[in-house]
Amino acid sequence: MPQIGRQAFRRFGFVQSSVVTRWPEIVGEHHSKVCMPEAIRFPPGEKSEGILQLVVIPAHAPLIQHVVPEIIERVNRFFGYKAVARVKLRQGEVKPPAAEAKPSAPPSLKPIPMELGESLRDIGDPELRTVLESLARSMGGEKEDEE
Repeated sequence: MPQIGRQAFRRFGFVQSSVVTRWPEIVGEHHSKVCMPEAIRFPPGEKSEGILQLVVIPAHAPLIQHVVPEIIERVNRFFGYKAVARVKLRQGEVKPPAAEAKPSAPPSLKPIPMELGESLRDIGDPELRTVLESLARSMGGEKEDEE
């Protein structure tokens, strides 16, 4: 998307399209559902001290108004310099981010081999335990195929 939309984004005031595509990372999931960037307008000949234009769901505008300094800080941290000095809010419809509907992999239905299942219970990290359980399931399936 960044390669395809670069010209369109620049025409509408975005120097980097990644501000739009990575908006949930910049401001957080909660705020990204109620506000989206429309454009960054810089003073003529400048690439800093710009005005970030946000569209905000009307009911959430007072909340976003209170967190504007934090949004400015996060956007500037994303750019690595003081790209934004002010934020201008416009109330309107906010479309949910396109990357929101991530399909999750279904859990494996293969049972964990008994000899491995007991030793995995002592592992405290749930993510590591899940990975090791998946590995144990795949190993258990290979042993059944060999016999």
